[in-house]
Amino acid sequence: MFCLSPTAPPTVRIVHSGHACNVEEERHTERVYTIREGETLELTCLVTGHPRPQIRWTKTAGSVSDRFQDSSVFNETLHISKIQRHQGGRYYCKAENGLGSPAIKSIRVDVYYLDDPLVTVHQSVGEAKEQFYYERTVFLRCVANSNPPVRYSWHRGRDVLSQGSDKGVEIYEPFFTQGETKILKLKNLRPQDYANYSCIASVRNVCGISDRNIVFKLTNKTASPSIKLLVEDPIVVNPGQTVSLVCITTGGEPNPTLSWVSSSDSLPEKSVVKGGTLTLPAITSDEAGVYSCVASNNVGNPAKKSTTIVVRALKKGRFWITPDPYHNDDNIQIGREVKISCQVEATPPEELTFGWLKNGRAMRSSERMVITQTDPDISPGTTNLDIIDLKFTDFGTYTCVAALKGGGIPEISIDVNISSTTVPPNLTVPRGKSPLVVREGDTVELECLVSGKPKPIILWSRADKEAPMPDGSLQAESYDGVLRIVNVSREMTGSYRCQTSQFNGFNVKPREAVVELIVQYPPSVEPVLLEMRQGLGRPVAMNCRVLRAHPSRVLRYEWRLGNRLLHAGHFDQSDETEYTVKSLNREGWGEYTCDVNNEAGAGRCTFLVTVECDASCSQLLTSLNVVCSPAFCLSLSSVSMPVILNRI
Repeated sequence: MFCLSPTAPPTVRIVHSGHACNVEEERHTERVYTIREGETLELTCLVTGHPRPQIRWTKTAGSVSDRFQDSSVFNETLHISKIQRHQGGRYYCKAENGLGSPAIKSIRVDVYYLDDPLVTVHQSVGEAKEQFYYERTVFLRCVANSNPPVRYSWHRGRDVLSQGSDKGVEIYEPFFTQGETKILKLKNLRPQDYANYSCIASVRNVCGISDRNIVFKLTNKTASPSIKLLVEDPIVVNPGQTVSLVCITTGGEPNPTLSWVSSSDSLPEKSVVKGGTLTLPAITSDEAGVYSCVASNNVGNPAKKSTTIVVRALKKGRFWITPDPYHNDDNIQIGREVKISCQVEATPPEELTFGWLKNGRAMRSSERMVITQTDPDISPGTTNLDIIDLKFTDFGTYTCVAALKGGGIPEISIDVNISSTTVPPNLTVPRGKSPLVVREGDTVELECLVSGKPKPIILWSRADKEAPMPDGSLQAESYDGVLRIVNVSREMTGSYRCQTSQFNGFNVKPREAVVELIVQYPPSVEPVLLEMRQGLGRPVAMNCRVLRAHPSRVLRYEWRLGNRLLHAGHFDQSDETEYTVKSLNREGWGEYTCDVNNEAGAGRCTFLVTVECDASCSQLLTSLNVVCSPAFCLSLSSVSMPVILNRI
């Protein structure tokens, strides 16, 4: 008789080690584990069950304000060094082995902390701002982030302040911040109110967290900050220049602290802040934007002054040719009108200037050669050259030159050739290039042949769905008509449109073509691995199901036991195949595989078939602490029970 340990569904229990402040039971099914921020969290999932269950730890956010998080750990012990407040929440241990329902236990981790309190000082709304600390009413607000909720107490010098102890003092919590802040209101400000005030924040020593306090000195000179920027607005510079922004305080008591922020949320890496001076060495176009100096002394609102840095730039020079708009013809013809348009993105746009050359010689606007330019404040800047009543002598090379008045930036020159060979574009897909059939993971090139002079830029996009291109953009530019996709995936199957752009070509109705891409991939199957137990002489049915595949017809399957072929065939209308062992014997133990094949490859289902344990054998071996293995059981296959005992 073959003997293995009996099957059993999973059970799970969570135990802890590390730096717990407290662990308490809650509603029997869940415990609360309290830990101080910065300590080490260690939770272990103790599981039983056979086959050996798979373990997975997951976490949900600790508060409604946090979005749901799911970070998984696939081992028994969850270890978090120097735990932070955002890592609090409910942790789940899930164990499953395919028998019955998964076993799940949870424990809630509560992270305790107390930050240093902050005192801010404000005047009552609507009172005069001049000399407002000579006003009658002043508010001192204390706030500290904590878990559990913090308690506050106020002191003036060494005296404890409480509600009702001084007719000139009120202490209260605003309704909208209940439990978060404690406000000290000084009414009808008196000479003795100019003193040192301390706010003490306490969580009552839970988790060994001691009280925190802060002191604020209120005087008759206490005032909110004011600042001044010693720079122009805007600041226009050339790339590569070093820019220094200087900010000074002009008022405020206590002395304000100065900081710099930018419209891009973070200052450039190479920036240097020293006092109120921000230095940006070798500035680039990416570092242009709004920079703000902020002064704060916790009195009133912070003061803020801003300036804009503009970095000169010329980029994206492009052109297009418009045949005579009054005649329905896309070709250039003698005696008709032709317009050449030139466009450049300039920073700042008001400094942009254009010039035109014909065959290298400067041009001026005339009755038959009309030069116009868009409003200099509009970006991108555009200039047009209208050639009225085109003559043979007008054929040649026209050059559009863009420059900035401030200088320091290289000019952009764009050549446009007008001749009898200048023809509108045409697009075709080469023979055999659509549909294009490739395998997942390959590198593929989608191709459209483009003709015309000048040769236009080609724009690629998805034609059959609102989906991005493989690089994540909605459109991709190509100068040779080829779209190259590396490591193509099944999601990239579909229709791709190639289309002429008006830029660097004719301003005529776009030409377009479509390329079909078909990505083949091997079958995805389930189960990938399944352990099956059955008694001797009983049937075993194994089922392998195809989830997805391309091409999905014709699929071939092969069932094997080890290297021995058992059965082969093709799928018809069904998406699954079944193999049955009618009566399990010793020769039927082992690893069964089902390979499902298409042109792109194979998917495999694996079934590990073992014999279910006899109850009496299992009980005996378990009582003797003997691990039951296939080799051990084979040696016992023809031995009686007394002989088994003697051997053990």
